[in-house]
Amino acid sequence: MRILTAVTVSLALASYACSGGEAVEKTPPPAGGRGGGGGQNAAVPVTTAEVVRASVPLLVQGIGTVIAASTVAVHAQITGELTHVHFTEGQDVQQGQVLVTLDKRPLEAALAQAQAALDRDIAQLENAKAQAVRYDDLLKRGIATREQVDQIRTNAAALEATVGSDRAAVQNAKVQLEYATITSPLTGRTGLLQVHPGNLVRANDTQAIVTINKITPVYVSFALPEAQLPALKHFLAQGPLPVSAQSPTDPGPPSTGRVTFIDNAVDVTTGTIKVKGTFANTDHRLWPGQFVNVTVTLSAEPNAIVVPSMAVQTGQQGTYVFVVKSDQTAELRPVTVARSNGDRIVIQSGLQPGETVVTDGQLRLVAGSRVSVKNAAGGTAPKAAS
Repeated sequence: MRILTAVTVSLALASYACSGGEAVEKTPPPAGGRGGGGGQNAAVPVTTAEVVRASVPLLVQGIGTVIAASTVAVHAQITGELTHVHFTEGQDVQQGQVLVTLDKRPLEAALAQAQAALDRDIAQLENAKAQAVRYDDLLKRGIATREQVDQIRTNAAALEATVGSDRAAVQNAKVQLEYATITSPLTGRTGLLQVHPGNLVRANDTQAIVTINKITPVYVSFALPEAQLPALKHFLAQGPLPVSAQSPTDPGPPSTGRVTFIDNAVDVTTGTIKVKGTFANTDHRLWPGQFVNVTVTLSAEPNAIVVPSMAVQTGQQGTYVFVVKSDQTAELRPVTVARSNGDRIVIQSGLQPGETVVTDGQLRLVAGSRVSVKNAAGGTAPKAAS
């Protein structure tokens, strides 16, 4: 115990001697981890943009589905063997172009048989008419009886009816023969071939030979909230409304068309109204069944006060922006947002054109903070007060 006390005293004396006989007092660093003071007056680096007036379109957006203007499932109207296919899958075909042919031999034979029956009955009819003329003459001379004349006339009339039936049979056989050559009922693009040569197809079979979609033009069907229906009807009454559609994975510009249909009832289960746009689609960028982003341009609002969407913040008191004043300090200013349009926001009140707002760095700002503009996005930094 005495040895420990002696060591402690010795260390104290050595420390005193090294300090020149004066006690050393250590001062803790200032709170906040920053030395040198003046941290509250340091300028906060921010990015700014200028408040401008611009013409901003009034847009309505939704998600739609591309629909072919017309779709036809091609079926055979007669039963027969499919012998030839005259198109390739995915080919664009014209209306009236031959698609497939069936075995014509049984149909050609049926037509020849019907034509032969017609020729036979025509010959018999001509003979019956000649006999009727002769018996009329014999009746006038008293050689033939009235009963014989009536019988001859009846036979001629029956044969005339038979000839009419034969003509109909010939016409039907010709139609059946025409059905053996199946042509495209519309101009469009063929799909997958479902029946290949050598297979037997039946009249009105459930399986189509091929399906053809008309894709120039196409329709895009989409739903909008019923709250936007009055504005849609109002602007549509003033003239055609342009509409654009684009696949989320398509890097090119959107396809353009116009609104051509508004449904006659609101869907009560979803609270939406179905709208349809027509697109020329001459470049075939829209494909039936495809999901696309749809934008309807209702009108353009001129001289709107616009700021980048990054400038507008939301707090407990509502929306606000930081305005950079001429003395390089930030002013927190409440604003009223009219609507958003992509990466821009239309301001209803709170800002004037020419003012500068902060678009990046707001989290480090409070009202009255000094700012340092590191770059000007969409505008120039205000000059410092002289």
